[in-house]
Amino acid sequence: MSLLETEVPIRDVITTDPEKAKALENDVRAKILDMLAEKEMTIEEIHTELDRRGETKAETTVRHHVNVLKDADMVELARLEEAGGATQKYYKSNTRVFSYDLPEDADQRLDEAMGTTRDELVDLLEQLFETHGDEIEAVAREMKPCEYCATQHYEEFIVRELVNRGLTDLSETGELADLLE
Repeated sequence: MSLLETEVPIRDVITTDPEKAKALENDVRAKILDMLAEKEMTIEEIHTELDRRGETKAETTVRHHVNVLKDADMVELARLEEAGGATQKYYKSNTRVFSYDLPEDADQRLDEAMGTTRDELVDLLEQLFETHGDEIEAVAREMKPCEYCATQHYEEFIVRELVNRGLTDLSETGELADLLE
């Protein structure tokens, strides 16, 4: 006899590769990504800013965190500059992490917008698969590590990546900001 039985729907999907997920295991790295999304900084500048934000870390620890993010392809070397006989390395994030909570009543207030979004996405996805379905399916087949991995939702992952990358591109070109004004 079951004491509790309830439907538990999927409410959120996070898409990322395992290396990026591992890099984000540490909240200091998320703070570093946030800082480096705004401007390029040296290890010393990151160290100082983290300290200002209440994260007291040794400079070697900061360097380690930046290297983990760099290895996960979330941070890049943006500029080299000569300074006092040494070379300063400036890092910049190529990844933006949104980690916000919506207000408690947001689902109710955004219900109509969600319906509109869903309907428009159905049309977009139908068009996407009509035009690019073969390419999406081919990439999904390449992602499968074995014949028994059909439950991994590879095509869904690819579609989510395409939508996410499209939104990211609109954001970087300024078109999204223009639409939101």
